[in-house]
Amino acid sequence: MEEKNPWTFLSRKKIYSNPWIELEEDQVLDPSGKAGIYGVVHFKNIAVGVIPIDAEGYTYLVGQYRYPLSAYSWEIPEGGCPKTESPLAAAQRELLEETGLRAKKWRPLLQLHTSNSVTDESGIVYLAQELSQGQAQPESSEELRLWRLPLAQAIEMALNDEITDVISQAALFKLKILMDKDEL
Repeated sequence: MEEKNPWTFLSRKKIYSNPWIELEEDQVLDPSGKAGIYGVVHFKNIAVGVIPIDAEGYTYLVGQYRYPLSAYSWEIPEGGCPKTESPLAAAQRELLEETGLRAKKWRPLLQLHTSNSVTDESGIVYLAQELSQGQAQPESSEELRLWRLPLAQAIEMALNDEITDVISQAALFKLKILMDKDEL
């Protein structure tokens, strides 16, 4: 059921912009009618992710240091999709760049919004199967480690908070549910 927007927009000011994000501050009336501000981070790309599964039931995680967290992170292969590119083409590109893998079979798995109280970022995750290995082609800003592991182990890592990336967690959990329901 769609609900009417209870917020009243008054004005907008651009605070910051770079090639990936834009921060805006809106002057608003909140649902009670009280004047206030609302900051919104706009993403200039769509997030894409891939859960690759090989013929033996293994998947691949990508490890990298995440600057905003000051921490190392294990994740499914992910990246950004310019709004002029198809999400599937971007997912195929990211899988090849980060892992060297190509897939013959692709299936949309999940659509999501990451942190919808402060950002409009959306994402889509695909399941990739019938894999062939090539050479990874990471971007210059990426220092990646690739880990091939049983899919069940990756799901267990998400359950134990060893994988904390929200896109990876949501995709692994949805995949597990679909597998348990025999819907794959």
